[in-house]
Amino acid sequence: MSNPNKAKGTRYESELRDYLNDLGFTVRRVVQMGNKDQGDLHGYPLHIIEAKNVKSIDLPSFVRQADREAINAGEPFGVAFVKKSRGATGDGYAVRSIATDVRLVARLRDMEDALKDADFDRWCDIDEEHREAS
Repeated sequence: MSNPNKAKGTRYESELRDYLNDLGFTVRRVVQMGNKDQGDLHGYPLHIIEAKNVKSIDLPSFVRQADREAINAGEPFGVAFVKKSRGATGDGYAVRSIATDVRLVARLRDMEDALKDADFDRWCDIDEEHREAS
């Protein structure tokens, strides 16, 4: 790849894909075609991921891009994953607008309530599993 910035971005996308897949997700890099960019990574539930590995961090631009690309991809949420300089992949930052975060947490709350109503014992098992992992 002749463009060093493009190569750096591609490496970071691959690192993120591998990191998330090692955690049990099925994430894939997306080849962009046309003018309706759909994000860099798909398969992260309900999201598209816009991967950013840049020196100059521009959070408003990253969030706008992630939100626009989520719409293009037909996903409800966009998130920008921003690489931390000299940090491990998991030490980077997940960036979204407050409005997007509120919509995500409201959905999580509603789904938790529905699971509690449908299968309380299963909800307890999942809740315990996630509390132990944190």
